[in-house]
Amino acid sequence: MANLIFLTQHPVFLIFILTWTLAWKGIALWKAAQRRQVYWFITLLVINTIGILPILYVYLFSEWKTIKVFKKKHTKTNEESTKEE
Repeated sequence: MANLIFLTQHPVFLIFILTWTLAWKGIALWKAAQRRQVYWFITLLVINTIGILPILYVYLFSEWKTIKVFKKKHTKTNEESTKEE
């Protein structure tokens, strides 16, 4: 109840939190959709953590697959080039 009173007395804070959450959720959902990660997309859409989960997804979890794919492609290229020589 005290939180509700605080938010009604300070609407700028509420607007800031809503904007912050919407921005991060939008970025995270966009990345999850581009990578066709259905489970992440649904999780990010349903769970509201004031931007914490979307930030973790954007900076940690969405980059893991990219790094793994890059390492695989880079390693295969080096192995193939040494076999050909």
